[in-house]
Amino acid sequence: MLEASELALSRWQAERIAAGAGREAVLQALMLLGSILQRAMEGERIARNPARIVRKVKRGPRREVRPLAPVTVEKLRAVSRERDAVLISVLAYAGLRPQEALGLCWGHVRDRTLLVERAVSLGELKDTKTRAHRTVRLLAPLQEDLRGRRRHSVRRTDDALVFPSAAGQLWTKTDWDNWRRRAFDRACVAIALYDARPYDLRHSFASLLLHEGRSVMYVARQLGHAAGLTLSAYGHVIDELDDSPQIPAEDAIRAARSGSCVTGVSQEEQHA
Repeated sequence: MLEASELALSRWQAERIAAGAGREAVLQALMLLGSILQRAMEGERIARNPARIVRKVKRGPRREVRPLAPVTVEKLRAVSRERDAVLISVLAYAGLRPQEALGLCWGHVRDRTLLVERAVSLGELKDTKTRAHRTVRLLAPLQEDLRGRRRHSVRRTDDALVFPSAAGQLWTKTDWDNWRRRAFDRACVAIALYDARPYDLRHSFASLLLHEGRSVMYVARQLGHAAGLTLSAYGHVIDELDDSPQIPAEDAIRAARSGSCVTGVSQEEQHA
């Protein structure tokens, strides 16, 4: 029989799901609480960890990754302001996680690679998600975008952030939520792209590499996760590209840029 604390957790979980909260978010909250309570139990502050007893809600069906094609990425960039367009490029053409992109300094931008060694979480610099540092191939079109971004930046020293907040600091969760709503979502609406997320841009980089004919191991190293996860997430992309002609990533991006039919924002808006 469940005790009061366990009943309270079970009730909270059911109420959150009924209110429309995502199953993954509820599970993460319970896992965090469980780890806190486990520490308390180990420190003999409580007799048991009620979070371990509660039957947790099952995860929902996994969403299949949907990479955005370079032509779609370029349309998004064309209707975005300069900073936002370059951020979209970093996500789509280097495959960085959003938190990793926001932690980039100019010193991380090298001649041929990007050094990924930190991430931004709730306005603070932390280690990457997997705690593993990596270098990511710097495609020539992205290199050009970053050079232009640096020329327009107020601070250009190696320790300066590539994407500082409006206050010149690390982005907070509020800053990110505002960017997604005011910049990314608006750009999606402008080109009639629906149900897309910033994280989908990371999948675009993986797709570009696979279209080049790169191995699963190579793609995994570039993305910063295990080969098994890469194969699981992008297996359907690999199947679709089977026997397709291999196309260099840089060629695919340049072709998309030269063929973009979107007018974009005005010059005044670009650097506002």
